[in-house]
Amino acid sequence: MSEQTQPLILHDVGQLIQLVIERVGNDIRLATPLAAGKANHVINAFYQRAKNDPELKLTILTALTLERPKGNSLLENRFLELFVDRIFSDYPDLDYELDRMANRLPENVRVIEFYFPPGKYLHHPRIQQEYISSNYTHVVRDLMNRGANVSAQLLVPDETPGSNMVSASCNPDVSLDLVAKMHERQQSDGTPYAAIGQINPKLPYMYGDAEVPAVTFDYILDNTDCYFSPFGTPKLSIPDREYLIGLWVSALIHDDGELQVGIGALGDAFVYALLLRHNQNERYRALLQELGAEKNFGDLIRRVGGDTGPFEKGIFGGSEMVVDGFYHLYKAGVLKRIVFDDLPLQRLLNEELIDHQVTPRTLELLLERKAVHSNLTREDFDYLQHYGILREGLTYSKGCIHMLSGESISSDLRDADSRARIMADCLGERLLRGAVVHGGFFLGPNSFYEALSALPPKERRLFNMRSVRRVNQLYGHEEIDRLQRKNARFVNTCMLATLSGAAVSDGLEDGRVVSGVGGQFNFVVMAHELPDGRSILNLRATREVGATVLSNIVWNYGHTTIPRHLRDIVVTEYGIAELQGKTDSEIIEELLKIADSRFQPQLMKQAKAAGKLREDYEIPTQFVDNYPERVLKVIAAHKDEGLFPKFPFGTDFTEAEQALGGALKRLKHKKRSKRLLVPALLRALFTLSVPAYLRPYLEMMGLWQPKNAEEWLFRNLLANELKTVVPHPD
Repeated sequence: MSEQTQPLILHDVGQLIQLVIERVGNDIRLATPLAAGKANHVINAFYQRAKNDPELKLTILTALTLERPKGNSLLENRFLELFVDRIFSDYPDLDYELDRMANRLPENVRVIEFYFPPGKYLHHPRIQQEYISSNYTHVVRDLMNRGANVSAQLLVPDETPGSNMVSASCNPDVSLDLVAKMHERQQSDGTPYAAIGQINPKLPYMYGDAEVPAVTFDYILDNTDCYFSPFGTPKLSIPDREYLIGLWVSALIHDDGELQVGIGALGDAFVYALLLRHNQNERYRALLQELGAEKNFGDLIRRVGGDTGPFEKGIFGGSEMVVDGFYHLYKAGVLKRIVFDDLPLQRLLNEELIDHQVTPRTLELLLERKAVHSNLTREDFDYLQHYGILREGLTYSKGCIHMLSGESISSDLRDADSRARIMADCLGERLLRGAVVHGGFFLGPNSFYEALSALPPKERRLFNMRSVRRVNQLYGHEEIDRLQRKNARFVNTCMLATLSGAAVSDGLEDGRVVSGVGGQFNFVVMAHELPDGRSILNLRATREVGATVLSNIVWNYGHTTIPRHLRDIVVTEYGIAELQGKTDSEIIEELLKIADSRFQPQLMKQAKAAGKLREDYEIPTQFVDNYPERVLKVIAAHKDEGLFPKFPFGTDFTEAEQALGGALKRLKHKKRSKRLLVPALLRALFTLSVPAYLRPYLEMMGLWQPKNAEEWLFRNLLANELKTVVPHPD
């Protein structure tokens, strides 16, 4: 966007910082992408400069700041030491985050974020105070309103000889739009800005909006010492109740449709269920029947999801965040519905008049629809060749198509001979420039980044990375989006649902922020704007606070993310509640059916007391046995058959680390409750010896030979939990 013809390539980050300050002044308002796309070395250099120069004012505007995991106890720290260096290898932490967590930010530095790592900052008042609640699609506006004047992000260079292109890889979501807005502001009122890129070839080179000319950036830092492995989120195990939720949601996904899905265990469980539905359909349907799908939700599943068969036509992914699950769905042949950013082509595909195979009929229909002229112009030729309807290698000039052989054919399709020759000799084989995914950013395990990098460029182009304004909303491109997003299913997660149909996804009623709105609100709204779109909210029916179990379906709550008038479908481990278009009493009835039965009587009592449910209402008998032990046994019964593994998509943890992690999780659960912790402590105090078979695990933690009383107590606590997860060799 600069007036330069080439960006200034620098190897010294200190020199870069000095040049930027000279250009924009001492009030740096640095915008940097969320998650993995941050230019860590550039950000750290700005931050250290501000720490050393109180006259420099630095505001960092960002989201989802990631740092290498750290523990909160001796056991957690030693466990993390086992794998952090291996998994996160050369990832450089952000200095501002280390200081912020220690409450050491200098007075001349502010860090403002619009999305938090879930739950990380609940007990950090200063960080809570510096949060901006904003829909993802409004972030660029908000950054401009805060005077953003510097942007910095990671870039991947195109290695094609002579190319001047770079890729924003994992983060074209808002940063490229921001650069354009800063440029417009400079043209309007002269406000200087600087767009910075940091080269990191360890990210995959992605296409779509992510691919831009290098001159989009004013300065590019390219120093091999600053190349680093992107932040990889380790795959965590999938709890059994998440598998249940995934099964219910998978039954609502329509073949020949579109899908948005989020991160985490619920997203992984859902993807696993989709793969089970596609690859082992008979077993999948049998599982649904064991859960009572036909009896309790059969009509709803048929209306929303279709016949729950394999994905013959396939689905298309349209998601602000591209998780590794999309890659697994692509490799399995589920994610195979290719869409095109062209109205005539997409209409013909939706009407099933053409498919991806190019035939004379393809060109005939485009002529019939007046997408091109009968006498092909240069623009017509370029359009047809761009989408693969005319094959590569052909050229056009002076009303003729020229072949590699040197022959020329008139481009006037009104001439029968020219038409016949073009149809016979000039057509391509398959449509080009389509996509199976439109995504705003991606984040996942290291294996995901490696898998994307390993894809041939032709396949990698199918994962089309683009601006979040083009993914999260219909505005400005509504006609093509409506064609691409047919049968859309937007799957998100919430923390709580009220009996009025509202959802709580990002914060607590005391005002503290758990994560952020992100794009959830946008996608829920979009579901209501599309005639065949549906919003599906995942919800764990209960949560544990210490030893106390609480319902996540509540009568009322003092914070809302999704208002009640945008209600649609809510899914728990107990089933599906369809709320769209229902009255208040009908909504309450539906949600009661999927609530945990330990809380159904109280919830029903509250609804009746408020006059929202008739006094003689009783929950149907088939829904009053909603207890964990009943539904979880369906999952447990099939584990010996190889279904529902802890890590269906692999893990970075060794078997020993998995055992230690399981033991620590059990111990952490007990720590939350005196009723559970006291017996564990007493047992540890009276543990006189530790079995030899546990020695390898305790040696890994540096606890086999305790050096003091604290280590002795922790060794015994951990050993007692390991006995429950590590089988005795005898």
